[in-house]
Amino acid sequence: MTGGGPALILGLRSGLAGLLVMTVLVGLGERLAERFLPIYILAIGGGTLAIGLLQALENLLGALYAFPGGWLAQRFGARRTLLAVNLLAAGGYVLVILVPRWEGVLAGAALFVAWNAVSLPATLGLIARLLPPERRTTGVGLYALVRRVPMALGPLLGGGLIAWAGETEGVRLGFAAALALTLVGAALQWRWVPDTKAIGAEALPLGLAGTFRLMTRPLRTLLLSDILIRFCEQIPYAFVVVWCLKTIAQPVSAPEFGVLTAIEMATAMLIYLPAAHFADRWGKTPFVVVTFAFFTAFPLALLAAQSFLALLPVFMLRGLKEFGEPARKALILDLAPAGHKPAVFGLYYLIRDLFVSVAAFGGAGLWLVSPAVNLVSASLCGLAGLLILLLANRRSAG
Repeated sequence: MTGGGPALILGLRSGLAGLLVMTVLVGLGERLAERFLPIYILAIGGGTLAIGLLQALENLLGALYAFPGGWLAQRFGARRTLLAVNLLAAGGYVLVILVPRWEGVLAGAALFVAWNAVSLPATLGLIARLLPPERRTTGVGLYALVRRVPMALGPLLGGGLIAWAGETEGVRLGFAAALALTLVGAALQWRWVPDTKAIGAEALPLGLAGTFRLMTRPLRTLLLSDILIRFCEQIPYAFVVVWCLKTIAQPVSAPEFGVLTAIEMATAMLIYLPAAHFADRWGKTPFVVVTFAFFTAFPLALLAAQSFLALLPVFMLRGLKEFGEPARKALILDLAPAGHKPAVFGLYYLIRDLFVSVAAFGGAGLWLVSPAVNLVSASLCGLAGLLILLLANRRSAG
């Protein structure tokens, strides 16, 4: 960043601070009730297939929103893009509150899932523009760290609401709070986040085919490996809360599940910045490899845990799988060409999550066979993704 002097630097710091505040507020609202949606669906008359459909829908729409999110950020700037997606998420919360049926949950999810999918390429594209490559992983790590604050606090507060008001009304109260926090976050974001067009104009965005041609071979290999790793994550994802609250020999309560989630996020937050710092110094790929190994181990560890005490180290392991996430995102940005980073980042997530949405719904079928089949299948997918990345890294090193 040159040519702007202290005033420009202070302006950028203020804008990034506003972005982080918005991220905490909107993320806290999202996490108050979202993690308990499978339990809510069961409480209002839905079944296992409805839970699988919800998870598949979230992955599918997250994929479909990702490329438009990057395209819009590149075309109109992060400020306008973030305002639009915050209002869209608010509309989804209203639907869940007003329509207490599992069909209403799916309709609302179709809107509020857009927040994460659209805001991610817009935000990371801004970070890539502001920071040089040797500081990019640390910048992504700081953003990821801030995002995990509401991920840790939200389930704790949401579990408390469920303990106080019950599985149905507690979740609906959580969504009412999410609506309020999202509107406040949108107002603050519009005031504080700078218009990225004032920082520097990107090249005009291309269509899907043109953007795909910009993806390098190393980026496509990372994408294939990442798809299999997300199969590992998403096959059991919606059923982790069901496993803990309903399936194991000594089921946990909703507040205890909130504690487990807080432990997961606290673990992730403790390692984010140190791991990001050393990834900038030593190289990003080894950190991604370690992360993929943690992803692969989690379903098997969960299968062995049958009580709250046994689940404590398992959720610490789940937090450790975030070890190389900043490095992975920064690696995507590094491999994407200058001038098209938000769009390429969005296309990466579009392709990845289109495939992963199938795995999420397939996870419901595997769960109906047995929870053990679901969890073992997930780990096998993770192992395949890990091996692909290791072999590709070995070839490039040789």
